[in-house]
Amino acid sequence: MKLKDKIAIVTGGGRGIGKAIAEAFAREGADVIVTAARQRDEIESVASKIGGTAILADVSKKEEVGKLVDEVIAKFGRIDILVNNAGRGMKFVNGDFMSEPKPFWEADPDVWRMVIDTNVNGVFLMTHTVVPHMLKHKSGRVINISMNYETMKRKGFTPYGPSKAALESMSIIWAQELEGTGVNLNVLLHGGATDTGMIPDSFTTSQRSRLIDPAVMGPPAVYLASDEAGDLNGQRIVAAEWIKSHTTK
Repeated sequence: MKLKDKIAIVTGGGRGIGKAIAEAFAREGADVIVTAARQRDEIESVASKIGGTAILADVSKKEEVGKLVDEVIAKFGRIDILVNNAGRGMKFVNGDFMSEPKPFWEADPDVWRMVIDTNVNGVFLMTHTVVPHMLKHKSGRVINISMNYETMKRKGFTPYGPSKAALESMSIIWAQELEGTGVNLNVLLHGGATDTGMIPDSFTTSQRSRLIDPAVMGPPAVYLASDEAGDLNGQRIVAAEWIKSHTTK
């Protein structure tokens, strides 16, 4: 098993991409800590299914992040893998964001703060708190979940697009700063619209049938978290392309 005895935290792990990655990690032998801000029943269900641990934590709250990391360290002694997946999507801004995009000046400033707090500040707080523990062991894997560049520039996608652009910038900078420490940071994205809770309710069955299955994120996430990735650092992996290249060999 590729991740035997590894300790992994997956934020936003109760559904969609986070759930798919948590399940993939568990199949490869990892002890997985599944977190979310509010959906206790979802993370407990996933944790029960994979033999993991469910801990409720809002990644945008410094105190809750600190408590989460302290609890994991107290129980397992270390953290080998961090997947920054928790995120707020456009549904919170505009329920019909795909068909009826709204300009930025109509965005609710409170919703802007909520999305940025989770998608940007939450990634910072989790990585800022976890990485020092990894550095002590001179080993660790951080995987930041991102989105296509097109989405970052798409009309009507404020503030989700800007939040992912910020995550990409943070990832590039942090990977450079981690170079040579034994801790690697890479970005993973699906490669297109994915069937998650962020999809508008107005999507038809036909539209949903064309969405990417979140499970596509599992294999490349395992690769980035495992010794197979070696010293790979600062890379941006598109899951759909990775799957294609590794199934045609």
